[in-house]
Amino acid sequence: MCLFLDLDEAVERMKECLLAVDRTGAFDIVSEFLINLDGSLLVDDLIMPALEDIGESWERGEVSLSQVYMSGKISEEIVDRYVVKVGHIVIDGMRVAVAVLHDHHNLGKKILATVLRTSGFEVIDYGHALTVEELVSNVERDSIDYLMISTLMLPAALHIKEAVKGIKERSPATKVLVGGAPFIFDDELWKEVGADAYGRTATESIVKLKHMIKEAE
Repeated sequence: MCLFLDLDEAVERMKECLLAVDRTGAFDIVSEFLINLDGSLLVDDLIMPALEDIGESWERGEVSLSQVYMSGKISEEIVDRYVVKVGHIVIDGMRVAVAVLHDHHNLGKKILATVLRTSGFEVIDYGHALTVEELVSNVERDSIDYLMISTLMLPAALHIKEAVKGIKERSPATKVLVGGAPFIFDDELWKEVGADAYGRTATESIVKLKHMIKEAE
């Protein structure tokens, strides 16, 4: 087996395998990654950069939507197998929820929920493809302190503005954090949709969340 030498090579090989729907190759790369590089970097430094590159290629019309979809499915399988999940430990009784608005792409949310749980948060997972009204009603019903919304496609990200408006009207204390490809491509978009913060990666999102909790103390 020819081992890769650095992260850039690992990301490029992962991208190629995902686009070719090569599950075996993708899992082989993860195995090599865990042997040769820091396992804590698996999500933020391997999986997400590969998916972000694929998303940019789709925006340029270079890959098909089916390739984007299958890349996400294989990545979900990798996360399910390799990202350690631990029991729920409530931090300061905070009620944290994750959701995907309109999109059917579940990977970003799944990674985020996993990282939240491993960081000691109890998480309510609202699922994906939610309408604005469903999301707002859920947040109000459950008295959510912090809502984290993940998106892959720009149209879904733009719907967040309506959702934030409804949330602030019916659950004013709720803070909304956003993330996903549209917010990486346009680092001012989170302000335009009225979010309280955004994170480029799952790990950065957790850092922002903890900072907001500390500020509220």
